[in-house]
Order: sequence, then C-alpha cells, then structure tokens
Amino acid sequence: MKLKSLSARLSACATALSLLLAAGSATHAAAGTLETVKTRGTLVCGVSEGLGGFSEKDEQGTWRGFDVDFCKAVALAIFADAGKVDYVPLSATDRFKALTDGKVDLLSRNSTWTLSRDAGQSLEFVGVSYFDGQGFMVPALYGATSPLQLNGATVCVVSGTTTQDNAAAYFERAGLKVSFLPFAERQDARKAYADGKCDAYTADRSALAGERADLPKPDEHVILKDVISKEPLGPVVRDDDPKWVNLVRWVLFGLIDAEEVGLSSTSIAADKAQQAGLLGALSGPPLGLSDAWLTQVIGGVGNIGEIFDRNLGEDTPMQLSRGINALWTQGGILYAPPIQ
Repeated sequence: MKLKSLSARLSACATALSLLLAAGSATHAAAGTLETVKTRGTLVCGVSEGLGGFSEKDEQGTWRGFDVDFCKAVALAIFADAGKVDYVPLSATDRFKALTDGKVDLLSRNSTWTLSRDAGQSLEFVGVSYFDGQGFMVPALYGATSPLQLNGATVCVVSGTTTQDNAAAYFERAGLKVSFLPFAERQDARKAYADGKCDAYTADRSALAGERADLPKPDEHVILKDVISKEPLGPVVRDDDPKWVNLVRWVLFGLIDAEEVGLSSTSIAADKAQQAGLLGALSGPPLGLSDAWLTQVIGGVGNIGEIFDRNLGEDTPMQLSRGINALWTQGGILYAPPIQ
C-alpha cells in the first residue's frame, strides 16, 4: 500500500510539473518573438564577426553589409526605423546556439541552408538571399588555375562550417592529398593565409571575395573559378514561432518581389509609393505589420538588387557580378512567391 501511495504521489507530481512546463511554453508562445521585439524596442540580429561585403564595422564603428541590410529591412518592417537593431557578432561555431538559446531574434550571417541544420537544430531557414558555392583562393604567383593543382598543399579553413568536409570530399574523389589548418575565427584564418602558413584558403566564394578585399595587396591573390559545392545562404530564425518565421520570410520575399516589379528606393520616393502601399496593404495584416511595411523597407534599404550592388557589386571592393543571383527574369535564379 505504501508503495502504491508513493507511486500515486510521484505520478501526481509529474503531472503537475508537466502542466507547469506546458503553461510556461504556452505563455512564451503567446508572447511571440514579434511581441518581444516590439516590447524591447529593438531587433537583436546575429551577424558575422567581420566579413567584407556582408557584415563588418566601418571606420566610424557602424555596421554595414549585405546581411546587415537585411537586419535593417526587418527593423524597418516592424518599427519604420533601420536604426532599431542591436548587432551581435557571432563566430561560425557559436551562431546557431546563440539563436536557439534566444540570444538573438534573427541570424543574418552568411549561413548555408542544409538538411542537418534545418531539421536537426530547431532552426528555420526563411529562404535564400544569396546563392553561393565553395571555392579556393591562392597567391597569384603560384600560377594555379584549378584546385586540382593543390596536391600536397596546406589549406586554411574556418571551423564550424560545411567547408572542410566539402573540400576533404572533393580532394578524396580526385585522389589528391591535402592537409587542413582550421581556425575558429575568420580573421585568424585570413592572417595565417596572408602570413604564408597556408598555400590556399577555402570558403564560400563570396566570403573569399571579402577576405581578399581585406588583404594588404588584394591583387596578388586570385579566386579560382572552380566551384565545388552548393552554398545557399539565407537568414535563419527559430522554428518555434510560425508568425515570426512568416514575417522574416516575407521581408526577404518582399525585397526580391520589389525588384521584379520595379520598386526601388528611388521610385518609392517618386511615382511608385502607391503601388508599394497597395502591396503592403495586402500583406501587412496577416504578418502583424502595418500597411506601410513594404514602403518602409524599400524606402529605407532598397530592393534586393540595390542591396547587392551597394555591398557586393562590381563597383565595390568585392567586385562581384550578380550572376545566378540576378532575378529569374534577368538570367539568374533568384525568385520569390508573389505578394498577393
């Protein structure tokens, strides 16, 4: 009888604990990320620790870059103020844990969308903002034209990424032997390469463009043409808040759709404000945003093409062409569902 009584009490305690946990979870879900962000008054956005063209501080200490502009776009959609963002620099190793632990609301940090990340870490990739691929950078004096010429080389790589596994598989298939020198921090990998501790540096090609721009003599280094992997990069949120997932996703889609229909920061200020307002009115209420959200976003940071050209384009130190990141109507593969 005593054992039955003890068992009953333990069962009751377990039930009560389960109810408390469920109530706590329901309270968190009821509050939601959007409500938390509004109450706080700022969006907390995870970015890189410093990657040219994507997220880095300028000489005045202001964050700039392609990924930074996406953080601003979300803040503009919510607050109509691009300045209401707190930027949190995160390493490749720490970025996803910081997001799942709630230290940031959004991760906009050149992160590759993979199955293991999407399905195995309570994460939700909202879409692809930049289609990339892994490549290699080598000193121009080597005269190399392909990574297949790197047999016996030492290759610098940033840990906590998909990069080393991709490169190892590539060289194994080719029957070549290389050694990897991994670094937790990107700036350390870049310095080791610049100091000649590595014969080559492998990363996403867009990242290599940023790293080359930060080297003392960029023209003395070449990014080889070979692409050894698919690297679809995009913003990431937690998967426990569908409302927040939709909001961030449609901000990205809005940037893409805006370019397709001819909405830009210039046209918003001139003759197309009404068109942007109509699109915003269609989508604002379901997203928990005002009817003016799209006007605020495009007026503040421009469309996806403007963001690309300003941070990564051929007239910047990155010197990147749109390539496959052009709209599907312009020879690229960038595409978003319609706002309707």
